[in-house]
Amino acid sequence: MASTAKRFGVMLDMSRNAVMRPTELKKFAKLLRSFGYNMIQLYTEDTYEVDGEPYFGYMRGRYTKEELRDIVEYCDSIGMEVIPCIQTLAHLNRIFIYDKYKRIRDTNDILLAGDERTYELIDNMFSTLRQVFKTDRIHIGMDEAHMLGLGSYLDKHGYRNRFDILSEHLARVIEIARKYGFTPIMWSDMFFRLANHGVYSTLDDTINDEIISKCPEGVELVYWDYYHNTRDYYDNMIHQHKKFGRDCWFAGGAWCWNGFAPSNKWSLESMSVAMQSCAEQGIENIFFTMWGDNGKECSFYSLLPSLFAFCRMYEGITDEAEIKRLFKEATGEDYDAMLALDLPNRVSPDNSILSNVSKVMLYNDPFIGTFDNAVNEDAPKDFAAHAELLSEYAKSSAFGYIFESEAALCRLLAVKYDLGVRTRKAYASRDKEAILAMVAEYARTAELLEDFYARFRELWMRENKPFGFEVQELRIGGLLMRLRSSGERLAAFAKGEIDVIEELEEPMLDYLREGSCGKMPRLNNWATIASPSAI
Repeated sequence: MASTAKRFGVMLDMSRNAVMRPTELKKFAKLLRSFGYNMIQLYTEDTYEVDGEPYFGYMRGRYTKEELRDIVEYCDSIGMEVIPCIQTLAHLNRIFIYDKYKRIRDTNDILLAGDERTYELIDNMFSTLRQVFKTDRIHIGMDEAHMLGLGSYLDKHGYRNRFDILSEHLARVIEIARKYGFTPIMWSDMFFRLANHGVYSTLDDTINDEIISKCPEGVELVYWDYYHNTRDYYDNMIHQHKKFGRDCWFAGGAWCWNGFAPSNKWSLESMSVAMQSCAEQGIENIFFTMWGDNGKECSFYSLLPSLFAFCRMYEGITDEAEIKRLFKEATGEDYDAMLALDLPNRVSPDNSILSNVSKVMLYNDPFIGTFDNAVNEDAPKDFAAHAELLSEYAKSSAFGYIFESEAALCRLLAVKYDLGVRTRKAYASRDKEAILAMVAEYARTAELLEDFYARFRELWMRENKPFGFEVQELRIGGLLMRLRSSGERLAAFAKGEIDVIEELEEPMLDYLREGSCGKMPRLNNWATIASPSAI
């Protein structure tokens, strides 16, 4: 690791239903240490024990104080700092299902600023964390509170400038942090968004003295950016952050939040220029977020090639052959084989480097056919080829269980991807034999789905606590029932037991916009994908 970096680490999302088992987390930390990392942030919205708050993270797989102490002690022994990464304003939606917290809800997932019960909760958070963490840093979140002051706060106090609400709340949180010996860091986007009509990353000179004055002393800012692959954005945003006159942290992205498969290709493309910018501008605190949006289907280990390369890029090593050689030495794994874990989202047509076609078309309903207009006839062959390659790679990898899970997904999608298109064609023909052949395809798809479920379940239970997997079982189980029900209705239609299948009578409209056929949208929200009806 480059000598100019104080901290070079990752942020692991433990809040999107999957909480990594402590033994697995320690294994992951040891691997990262061998790459040159020296810091882990544990992103826990409500998935950690808080004294005096029994409903906080209840039945969510939260880490106990004993588990956190064990993790911190182990990481400390191998030279890895562990920093708590929590939320003290927004992103706390799961606690508001309980009456205990509803009265300190502003709106959506945002705490009610200015309410003393809010600060009692935050004090309990800090007090508990101080008992188990050795670090003097704490990440307090504060990002994406877009509706701050527009819910219960508005009812109680009337409309106020949201900069003022944020600044006053932040000052209280900093005071509590200081009480327990923590120096807080926070995501910087709220200062930029509130000043720039909701825009964060920009090429403009947006930070002025008025904005700087709204940021209280005693907090360090984190500039996060996962979306650009040119230097200009990174250079300008780092320059804007330096105007605040305090340490600037940079958070990039190791893309594991795009469904079941990683996005190593984009992670490498975007972070290669980010690391150049950080190294040249002397950014000394760097980490890479590993979010788990919408249920965390993707294993952290699937981003090992990116995580390894990030370190080398910051050091100035850009030769790909050299990075591959060093990766093999460090892990025993083949770099190109690990990159193949991107394949479930790499099918014809290759619409986007951030495509997550595998999740979209897994949950695309075959009768509703929301995304069938974007289906390409070559994709099933691609999925079949991917399945064979991933199964072959599984034989020689310590992470064979990840390869096998993705191979099973590809085998499933080789059949299910265009199931809706083929269903509509058979239905429109009114050919009994063709329709009964589709009934058999539904049965085959259900079998392949059960195989994928078994392998995905093995992956989850190996790496994570069981809490949260009930959501995956509801989704996959719901899809299985839908396949069986749809097959039964097709059979009934072929036998003349029913006269019509209403969903298949509806005309097909483009999901994105008129004329967008052939373009698969990137969606990572199961409820949006599964049905246009409310879920």
